[in-house]
Amino acid sequence: MGYFNNINRIQYEGAQSTNPFAFKYYNPNEKIGHKTMKEHLRFSVAYWHTFTADGADPFGAGTMIRPWSEYSGMDQAKARVEAAFELFDKLDAPFFCFHDVDIAPEGETLKESYNNLDTIVKMIKDYMKTSSTKLLWNTANMFTHPRFTHGAATTSEADVFAYAAAKVKKGLEVGKELGAENYVFWGGREGYETLLNTDMKLELDNLARFFHMALDYANEINFTGQFLIEPKPKEPSKHQYDFDVATSLSFLQKYDLQNHFKFNIEANHATLAGHTFEHELHTARINGMLGSVDANQGDTLLGWDTDEFPTDLYSTTLAMYEILKNDGLGKGGLNFDAKVRRNSFDPDDLFHAHIAGMDSFAIGLKAAHQMLEDRILENFISDRYRSFSEGIGKEIIEGKTDFHKLEKYALGLNDIETKSGRMEKLKAEINSYLLNAFSNVRV
Repeated sequence: MGYFNNINRIQYEGAQSTNPFAFKYYNPNEKIGHKTMKEHLRFSVAYWHTFTADGADPFGAGTMIRPWSEYSGMDQAKARVEAAFELFDKLDAPFFCFHDVDIAPEGETLKESYNNLDTIVKMIKDYMKTSSTKLLWNTANMFTHPRFTHGAATTSEADVFAYAAAKVKKGLEVGKELGAENYVFWGGREGYETLLNTDMKLELDNLARFFHMALDYANEINFTGQFLIEPKPKEPSKHQYDFDVATSLSFLQKYDLQNHFKFNIEANHATLAGHTFEHELHTARINGMLGSVDANQGDTLLGWDTDEFPTDLYSTTLAMYEILKNDGLGKGGLNFDAKVRRNSFDPDDLFHAHIAGMDSFAIGLKAAHQMLEDRILENFISDRYRSFSEGIGKEIIEGKTDFHKLEKYALGLNDIETKSGRMEKLKAEINSYLLNAFSNVRV
């Protein structure tokens, strides 16, 4: 049985194509530098938004028309697997990601949940034998069920902590069985609403204990996937402990975890934290902690996590600039943690959305690669900080001076010259590279 019978395998047809079911800029086999686009971008489909979301919001019921909606329970879970691998194949998606409850419904007991998961994992494993799509990462949903109202690893209830540990234990086993390249920890409710009833130190200590136990078990079963933390500042908790990259890095360093984790950066989470997407990527990169990316975007007019498919070319360009400077994402990828809008409810819209996102990052890749080849930003930055490569600046960098020497030097200064940051000029340069990504002629 086919679920998307009216759609053929999505092909690259070029910018002049008017086919809505074709890539205009993402050519998986086109080489950019020493790698193909497919190797650079490592796209992934998010199971939860693509196959389980129904379009419901706080003000209205679900709107999504899905061919698997006629089923329920385990029958629906099995139908979703069939539909998923059909979509993966037609998009030629290299990877997919899921939470445990995305692929299999929770049972009345943990044991029943395990049984449901085992059944679907076996089915997925069978499909993967003949599919080129691999598992980028899996994770445990520890935020939806009411038991996690006070958190999972940071809960005030020891029984909930134990239950969360059991879910992650099972998740690592599933990841190993399916060959996951990563395992993600998103602390959906690892935070607090008010300090009036919160023992923050105990909660953070327990979170660290939880991570260390997860590492111990991964080593025990020889799970070789990379561990990732996904920062988010708020929603559902008012204040979450993994607020942003800098906050999360401080936590990892305090608890001696920094050598075992990297970050999964989400664009919309970055903007909720008051940062740009590239800021979070950059902060992770310069600290050797950039592991993977949840590729989406938010709406600047809305203050919550809208999880839109990425179409902002300026953002995708600066994101790919950071990723290329990181020498790629290693085991990570670009996971479309994005959902079609509530009024885009046809099954066809799932393809339109992924095509748009893949084309957007392909344009960003081409523009960013050329920027790096021409060293347009590197040369400017090098010149801007040139004073630290000679004279007193070089002595500062090399640790050959102190406040006494610097005071003596400063007293001898007459005029201090400063240079313009040329921000507008640089933005105009980026625009020209973006336009160049559409053609072979520099604009």
